[in-house]
Amino acid sequence: MNHNLIHKNKKYKEGKLRAGVVGLGHQSIEDHIPALKQCSDVDFVSVVDTDLLILEKFKQENPTINIYDSHEQMFKKEKLDFIILALPHHLHFEITKSAILHKINVLKEKPFATNLKQAIELKKLAVKNKVEISTTLQRRFNPIYTTFHQFFDKIGSPFFFESKYTFYTSEPHTGWRGQKKLAGGGCLIDMGYHLLDLLLWYFDLPDGVIAESSCKAKENIVYDAEDTIALLFDYHKKGFFGSVLISRSISPKQEYLNVFGTRGSIHLERGKIERISPDGVVQESLQREQGWPSAAYDQLNYFIKVIRKEKPNVNGPETHFEHLAVIEAIYLSQQKGRYIDPHSILKKHE
Repeated sequence: MNHNLIHKNKKYKEGKLRAGVVGLGHQSIEDHIPALKQCSDVDFVSVVDTDLLILEKFKQENPTINIYDSHEQMFKKEKLDFIILALPHHLHFEITKSAILHKINVLKEKPFATNLKQAIELKKLAVKNKVEISTTLQRRFNPIYTTFHQFFDKIGSPFFFESKYTFYTSEPHTGWRGQKKLAGGGCLIDMGYHLLDLLLWYFDLPDGVIAESSCKAKENIVYDAEDTIALLFDYHKKGFFGSVLISRSISPKQEYLNVFGTRGSIHLERGKIERISPDGVVQESLQREQGWPSAAYDQLNYFIKVIRKEKPNVNGPETHFEHLAVIEAIYLSQQKGRYIDPHSILKKHE
């Protein structure tokens, strides 16, 4: 362990870290707040939301935690060590900037930013103010998903993958998620961000992407944030390619990745991973029941170690430059009608 790193952050080594939550939506209530209450290294002191009724209800259930309807007010009064930020996409950038300028570390919901330019600015600002920013990607803290790397080494040379993440919502056009200018895109940058993260984690940046999408799941309603998108990822330098389908308008709810190699295949879904022989026989598998909620605690615990310089920031700003380059390349491919290399997007922003 690097003792010089620890010395630089001595204030985080003494006692509990003071934490606040920005946004009291479903993700905070179901995942982040239970994790904060469970963590012995955290003093959970405050929350902020602009909905006064939600704040009042939260205060009744949590009388010892301070409530605010202004993030600036909370940042100034509470002397926080870190916040968890879970808000609509268009609010992330300015509030993350504000937290950084108040020297507050940030653990935030995806996406890291709505475009690569914003991501680069946040990275520079965080470095200047000596704070950490990390993005919540629960699958990276679930043993089902980490086991993929072990299985991948056993299936020979991959030649194709197929992946799918779909569910049905009756109103894909409503709220901020139905407006591209607020969300930064549609299902791709929202729910699809998790699937893109897996593909980049497992296979690295593709050499080319191409896409077609739909904003037509509702009759006689106009909206511009895609409800469904189909992608092809080309890894021609590695000799394989794959398909991706993401939709919030297709039932049933499904989330899986199948990878096919010369010596077998891998089937990965939310609670199970299997390695399968070329003729379809399951050779080894791992299942995990009721283990998903612990991922919120695991990623929180890891972020605390990042703040204390005990662990590297594996979900820091620079790791998401590739995610946003892929997203920009995908949307550009629709405009151009051809494959776009995400590497070119990264180079343009350097």
